[in-house]
Amino acid sequence: MTSPRIVVLGSINMDVVIRCETLPRPGETVIAKSSDEVCGGKGANQAIAAARLGGKVEMIGSVGSDSFATRLLTNLRDADISVEAVRRENACASGLAVVAVEDSGQNSILVVPGANGRVTIETLSEHEHRIASSEMLLCQLELPIETVIRGIEVAQANGVRVILNPAPMPSVFPESLFHVDLICPNQHEAESLLKTSIVSADDAVSASQELVRRGAKHSIITLGSDGAVVCDGSRTQWIKPFVISPVDTTAAGDAFAGAIAVYWPQLGDLFQAARYASAAGAIAASRAGAQPSLPTRAELEAFLNSQSHDATH
Repeated sequence: MTSPRIVVLGSINMDVVIRCETLPRPGETVIAKSSDEVCGGKGANQAIAAARLGGKVEMIGSVGSDSFATRLLTNLRDADISVEAVRRENACASGLAVVAVEDSGQNSILVVPGANGRVTIETLSEHEHRIASSEMLLCQLELPIETVIRGIEVAQANGVRVILNPAPMPSVFPESLFHVDLICPNQHEAESLLKTSIVSADDAVSASQELVRRGAKHSIITLGSDGAVVCDGSRTQWIKPFVISPVDTTAAGDAFAGAIAVYWPQLGDLFQAARYASAAGAIAASRAGAQPSLPTRAELEAFLNSQSHDATH
């Protein structure tokens, strides 16, 4: 299979990962078990997820002028990701995320945008040709939203397929962002987008269909340990979950998005691609860390080969 050319327009962060028995409640102090610094950011995570699975990936984003910047850039280069379009901002900190992970694998995240907030429309204009010559644009919402909208406009004007992972959810979600080739929220993001509650499989099916009615050509709602629901506008299918022992769910959604960006163009079938992406997310959730948990293509194929698994229901 040929390697799809993917541009990721997204955030680059240093994650300070803190492990604890249980996440603190408001006003509560918890003694944590450990802390670690790990390269992250939803954009960078998804770029590395796609690269490890065989995508030819370029990153558009920014890092700061601090000590984290060199580590963040080196990390991307080491994953064979082009960083020619990653700008180093003067007198600015790199993006920072504080990730608290409890023993159950659930997490809570605080993000300080830093240099990510300086990825402006003007910055993007220098790199529009990269989007125009790609096969896929993969976006999230940790950059200024007007920059993401402009990136999508450039892609659509040049016939480039767009995947939007609408995370984190903004307080106001522009209607134009529904109009992409694939919108891929998790359960909580879908609830926020549609101002509804998703508590059953039927709810998820209805929500995925509503996302298409709002303007998306295709939608996927990821449901964590309950799998995912895929809608292509004419049919809707549930992707059965892979049973794993969760360790850290931080990058499961990023693994899923990166895998979709690779396998959708390669397989030509979104439902099949979603099964591969579900496996990638399951592997990531069964390992510690964000980027360290992202599987290679060989690991993903070995995992699938080990499963006796009916993918859809």
